[in-house]
Amino acid sequence: MEPMKLRHAVLAALLAACAAHAADSCESLASLSLPQVTMQAKFEPAGSLKYPDGKPVKGIPDFCHVAGSIKPSSDSDIQFEVWMPAPEKWNGRFKGIGNGGFAGAIDYPQLGLAVAAGYAAAATDTGHKASGTDASWALDHPEKIIDFGYRAIHLTAVNAKSILKAYYGKPARYSYFESCSNGGRQALMEAQRYPEDYDGIMAGAPANNWTHLLANAAANVQALSGKGSYIPKAKLAAIEAAGLAACDAADGSKDGLISDPTRCRFNPGKLLCKGAETDACLTAPQVKALKVLYTGARASGGAQIFPGYPPGCEAQAGAWPIWITGTDLEHSLMYIFSTQFFKNMVFNDPNWNIRNFNLDRDLKIADRKMASILNATDPDLSRFKARGGKLILYHGWCDAAIAAGSSIEYYNSVKAKLGAEAAGSFMRLVMVPGMLHCGGRGNPAGRLAQELVRWVEDGVAPEESVPGAR
Repeated sequence: MEPMKLRHAVLAALLAACAAHAADSCESLASLSLPQVTMQAKFEPAGSLKYPDGKPVKGIPDFCHVAGSIKPSSDSDIQFEVWMPAPEKWNGRFKGIGNGGFAGAIDYPQLGLAVAAGYAAAATDTGHKASGTDASWALDHPEKIIDFGYRAIHLTAVNAKSILKAYYGKPARYSYFESCSNGGRQALMEAQRYPEDYDGIMAGAPANNWTHLLANAAANVQALSGKGSYIPKAKLAAIEAAGLAACDAADGSKDGLISDPTRCRFNPGKLLCKGAETDACLTAPQVKALKVLYTGARASGGAQIFPGYPPGCEAQAGAWPIWITGTDLEHSLMYIFSTQFFKNMVFNDPNWNIRNFNLDRDLKIADRKMASILNATDPDLSRFKARGGKLILYHGWCDAAIAAGSSIEYYNSVKAKLGAEAAGSFMRLVMVPGMLHCGGRGNPAGRLAQELVRWVEDGVAPEESVPGAR
């Protein structure tokens, strides 16, 4: 045999032997004994796996596919998956993947992207199967609410680390968690409750003040439900244009963006109709409702419940037309999320009606029942800091789901608790003009993920952009 052909034959034999060993090592994981866990393991050659809808998983190499269930309570069934590239393709890192909305599904595309980048990765459905806008699974299931609130993400991380150590024969050098929205809440919950789980955490648009966020949503629904108060989609363009006219140039550049909404002083009363109502003006009830949306809900004594939405983004396709106004009020995501929360989690009553919502009364009930399970607002990140953890928060100013000011509030609370210098040693906040909820214009998630790795592993701290923060 010619020398070149011989080398190719030897290489092919070595690769085949490596693949066979990786497959054997992977499938032997099914016998790994972990507390409260049952699982299966299968070696997936590149191109062999299909998503639940039957579409092939493309663009990722051979990997070890572990799927299992964790049952920390008699009513728990936390489905999780761990995807691990072959040992020679592993970058030594572990990545945890979060969930949007009320969760209910494993994020297979994100698992695929992680493995393609060389990460071992894990994701969970948090203990139930449903669409992200459906919380009916929570009725009469308090243990499932705990799984959703914090237990599933933590136990997935713990068990995934044990699995990858058994597969690779060594632990991950570094562990990261990156997610947005409810996933951002999960990220902060990890930093606060379980600081040993991850070395680097990136929380996008976190829904961390969950009870107040959805009480604010219910209050906004009520504000738009008054006689003549509903603001139809057709009027959003005029509202956005008026906000931009008032505040776009305040940063010195008229570019269609309000770069620092904290400096914007836009009076919605300027849109009041002077004559017949048109799509270019607002009625008095609509002006009143708009002011509530901009200022955020307040208790009867005047206390701020949650920040309001800044002006200048109302008409964008991913903003108010789906989250706040909808095709009609009861088809807005704000209506859907708030009713699902109060009906299925707070009051455990499928007949609960948002028309009976009382902000003062019902927020107290929500906080008493759910805050300790769902809210990730603890500013004391001293344990996370002490073990060398690094945290990046980011939020789009045009987020119509979770008002961007909520991230500033949490950032400020950590600085107040730990001191500005201490907080600055491990935490960054990036506010993004023009960015919608977890995506769209200026989304920095990819860049920030790389910066997080450099910060954790090389000590190179990223910059931050924090207008409005103390």
